[in-house]
Amino acid sequence: MFSKSRINEPGPKTTPDGDKPKAPDTPMPRPTGDSPPGAPRPKAPVSVLSSDLTVVGNLRTTGDVQVEGVVEGDIRAHLLTVGESATIKGEIVADDIVVNGRVVGRVRGLKVRLTSTARVEGDIVHKTIAIESGAHFEGSVQRQDDPLASGVTPKLAPPAAAISKTED
Repeated sequence: MFSKSRINEPGPKTTPDGDKPKAPDTPMPRPTGDSPPGAPRPKAPVSVLSSDLTVVGNLRTTGDVQVEGVVEGDIRAHLLTVGESATIKGEIVADDIVVNGRVVGRVRGLKVRLTSTARVEGDIVHKTIAIESGAHFEGSVQRQDDPLASGVTPKLAPPAAAISKTED
């Protein structure tokens, strides 16, 4: 009544002439844990915070982030894109920053771009900056060679001659 077919059997498949099929010419990708040192890692996908999402707290990643919702806290990323419907209340720090929406707080980045729909209330520290016509910006702009370093400039110690101990 029933016949057993080789099609449904587990194990290696054979071709009609009885030979085993050849392995594909392209090697299978290695898991990230087995990558040799110095080999480029596959790029992680962009993390997207949707327009109906509100985050209260700080975000930190080495990857790319696209914000479409509301973030009340600081954000640190590699590439940060602030969508047109987004609002960020806090400091943002990234290598590349593209602002299409609203930012209330300090912006620090190697490359900062304010598009025509951007609304920024806060200071911008950058290496390079582009501000499109129509962008609204209230604050100061400062160029630094390394804007990602901590925001506080260390004070120099007073000269040794000024530190003299007097005997009573």
